[in-house]
Amino acid sequence: MFQLTEIEWNSLRSQIATSKIGRGGRAYLPNVFTEHGVLMLSSVLNSKQAIQVNIQIVRIFTRLRNLLSEHTELKLEIADIKKHLQNHDKNIELVFSYLDKLTDKENQPRKRIGFKTDAL
Repeated sequence: MFQLTEIEWNSLRSQIATSKIGRGGRAYLPNVFTEHGVLMLSSVLNSKQAIQVNIQIVRIFTRLRNLLSEHTELKLEIADIKKHLQNHDKNIELVFSYLDKLTDKENQPRKRIGFKTDAL
């Protein structure tokens, strides 16, 4: 068990829309259990209600772990896409630099080739 920090509590409170202190809110930072703490607690408590609550908590921790692993995979995929986009950006810049060089060459006067007369 550990106590949440002020930042963690504010983040949690905003996610679950609880009231602020002074309007029926908490006057202290709450204590919370880790997954292992809940497992230890369930081995100590023997009432049916306590066991059912602890089973639900363990299920929630399991779901959270699965969600976090899915988010990790999603973050990796997004990072891969960003990497590809950066490569595309570099390639597009290269293409535009080549196009700039070609347009610069078009603006330069061309040397005439072929039959030349003195009149020209």
